[in-house]
Amino acid sequence: MAENRSEILAGAAVLAAAIGFLVYAGQTAGITRDSGSYPLTASFRSAEGISVGTDVRLAGVKVGTVTALALNPQTFFADATISVKQGIELPTDSAILISSEGLLGGNYVELMPGGALENLAPGEEIEDTQGSVSLISLLMKFVGSGAESAIQGEEG
Repeated sequence: MAENRSEILAGAAVLAAAIGFLVYAGQTAGITRDSGSYPLTASFRSAEGISVGTDVRLAGVKVGTVTALALNPQTFFADATISVKQGIELPTDSAILISSEGLLGGNYVELMPGGALENLAPGEEIEDTQGSVSLISLLMKFVGSGAESAIQGEEG
């Protein structure tokens, strides 16, 4: 009987540890449902570098996440839905853009508050958007303009 009791206690301890790890993993991954947030939408020309779960930041502080990302077949833009923490009220003329953490860092969504007196209601769309800028296309433009100016320098 004592063996049986110790096996049950050991099994319960393992089960409790597993549940604790699952709760911790859910909180760090942002999987847990946060009822203290509201949705906003935005439509980007290019949403390259972001996906569901990408951070939404305001002044460098995480205030939400990207909750949905889909192609709009009518406009061929990427429609994004973001979740923003309650208590952060954005003016209606706010902007949203995809920013990079640096040359080797990932991308995130940045909110730039406007100055309007009215605030965005849950579910409304942020009209002023700026999609991601491809680092490779910028480098190609730079290299192309450098070669072009070198050729013009030889001719002149």
